[in-house]
Amino acid sequence: MDAQGGSYKLDPKYKKYPSIIHALAEHADAAPDAPAFRCVDDELTYGQYAHAVSAAAHRFAAFDIAGERIAYMSPNSMANAVGLLGGMAAGAQASPVNPNYTDHELAPILSDIAPKVLAADPSVADRARKLAAELGIGHVVELGTGDFAVDTLLAAPKKPMPLPRQEDFSAMFFTGGTTGVPKGAPHTHKSQMAYCYGIATFVPFPIGEERILNVAPLFHIWGFGFSLVFPVYIRAFLDLMPAYKPALVLEEFQKRKISVFAGGPAALYMGLRANENYTTTDYSSLRICMSGGAACPAELHRDWHETTGAVILEGLGMSEGAPVAQTPLNGKHKPGSVGLPPPESKIEIVDLETGDKIMPQGERGEIRVKGDQFIAGYRNRPEENKRQFRDGYLYTGDIGYYDEDGYLWVVDRKKEMIIVGGYNVYPREVDELLFAHPAILEAATVGVPDSFSGEAVKSFVVLKPGATLDEEELLDYCRESLVKYKMPTHVEFLPDLPKTGVGKIDKLALKARG
Repeated sequence: MDAQGGSYKLDPKYKKYPSIIHALAEHADAAPDAPAFRCVDDELTYGQYAHAVSAAAHRFAAFDIAGERIAYMSPNSMANAVGLLGGMAAGAQASPVNPNYTDHELAPILSDIAPKVLAADPSVADRARKLAAELGIGHVVELGTGDFAVDTLLAAPKKPMPLPRQEDFSAMFFTGGTTGVPKGAPHTHKSQMAYCYGIATFVPFPIGEERILNVAPLFHIWGFGFSLVFPVYIRAFLDLMPAYKPALVLEEFQKRKISVFAGGPAALYMGLRANENYTTTDYSSLRICMSGGAACPAELHRDWHETTGAVILEGLGMSEGAPVAQTPLNGKHKPGSVGLPPPESKIEIVDLETGDKIMPQGERGEIRVKGDQFIAGYRNRPEENKRQFRDGYLYTGDIGYYDEDGYLWVVDRKKEMIIVGGYNVYPREVDELLFAHPAILEAATVGVPDSFSGEAVKSFVVLKPGATLDEEELLDYCRESLVKYKMPTHVEFLPDLPKTGVGKIDKLALKARG
């Protein structure tokens, strides 16, 4: 097995499409009555799904949206899924953002997107209109109500599905990368389809048979890719949950005869194991569970398989593209490894000094990637692009190595990034907020081990002479500007912060304090 994907190739049974919209239209013609989508108590067949998406596309087209961007502020819902696919079908670039972000966090992201339309869930519509007015966004629509209510879309006269070109931009996700400054990662329809081919290469799902349960948010690259796009590719039934609630997830496993759990980081599985119904749930139809974002311990793999009968397949992806690597269903399972690189991709380990020398098997270096599934550069970030994109390769900043079987292992992450339950938290963003507090002289944020979320956010704070500030006051201040998972869960006040020999804050020493 070499480092280019080895003998694994896409099975000929999987068709290559110009876009996922083409796949949806074809499935609707071939199997209009096949179950396609469920969210809470509402269900759609493939015929209905395509009809609703087409109607949404034609409504978005009224804004002359082709080649423009639509920003989406919405939790998981049927209307959000239909709206995202409808925007892409209309030729727009769907740019979902976390609706739980504060206005302070959303404003720079929306400014960068510069959307022509802001599509919002009714629960955040007032905030969306306020942000749109402040940022000069021309149109705000409410998903799930009025013209964009799913029932209204289904009642609209049927029109041909608009079909985008494979080279058109399809979606954009925001990542902090190595800097913590939000950057747009723009994908094309071609890169989305390459993602589908990569997953299907390693996990040969039967077409038209799977029942997939997802709890990941659709504004996240994983929720969007594996839970919105990929189920359509294999004509699967998707059970979309509005939020992750362990008791309800376990209930859905048996009630809906789920065969594939979209899953997520290890913390999510640990939460299910901690639920009182974990050992009594009927898992008879569950076969495959996916994981990424944080390594699953060997003990978790063992217990999950013994209890459920299903395997957890780990993989590696990023907002810039996926899969980077994936554990194959029919192959070796190595807990802690992210698996094998997909075909038609180059995933290489290079030296840390120049980034040009390919490291031998077993030796560590930076992971660089090249393939159709990856973006060509960040939106509006020419300097960052010069640093991270060279000779067609994206330099990930992750440190890893290949073992003797060609399996990829990740041993360190992008500089000081913290992963809380699969979400990226960039210490710089938290630190800058703390620096702005009038009572704080110095601050430094690090990740510390956490048995549930993998890591937790801890901030060390030095107050200005004579200033007073307690932990609760500090947390109240942070809540005004940070989404919950970015919030410090531990705060320690110190008389001063440790420094390195050149006067920089020594975060390694702070991490050692725990």
